[in-house]
Amino acid sequence: MTKENTNRGRFIVFEGLDGSGKSTQIDLLCERLKKEGRSVVKTAEPTMLTTGGIIRDALAGNYQRSPEELSALFLADRIAHNVNPKNGIINLLSEGTDVVCDRYYYSSFAYQGMDCDIDWVIDMNIKCPSVTKPDVCFFIDVPTEICKERVDKRGGFREIFEREQNTLERVRAKYAEVFRKLENENIVLINSEGSPADIAKVIYSSLPQFAL
Repeated sequence: MTKENTNRGRFIVFEGLDGSGKSTQIDLLCERLKKEGRSVVKTAEPTMLTTGGIIRDALAGNYQRSPEELSALFLADRIAHNVNPKNGIINLLSEGTDVVCDRYYYSSFAYQGMDCDIDWVIDMNIKCPSVTKPDVCFFIDVPTEICKERVDKRGGFREIFEREQNTLERVRAKYAEVFRKLENENIVLINSEGSPADIAKVIYSSLPQFAL
């Protein structure tokens, strides 16, 4: 049985399709934790580091990269995200800070796993000693037609995975496959029905009290 660690910060990840409302729920949770006196840092992947910039360039369609190459770039960015000595995930958690991350390796498994060996993508992340396992992952499950409608209303630039509803459907199905494979991870599926405040209450009630 895993012993609870009351000193280490909690690593909380949010996942979901584009347009699922992740950003809203991340903001609501961070606000509540800060009101409780918790030290909280909000972060995201891809990062703002050099590796993250290369990834965003590829996601914008400006430079074509193979699924395997993109998977490796995400892993490199994730390692940098973890080990950065100043504001890396590992250091923040050790200081007792709760880290709330918009997307993590689950996204790599779902998105890159559509076009290359998903087990290879999972294996190289899970077995990497510099990649921290989240204490909880909240997946906000929203029907693809609603996500597509929200993305369309948002307007402006859209990444390559946001442009077609059938792509969103493939991603949603791949997430389901990923979660079946990761049966030992603490993954909480959040029904999107209800107001943002109602959804936030469900998320907060499912939050681990301490780091695992």
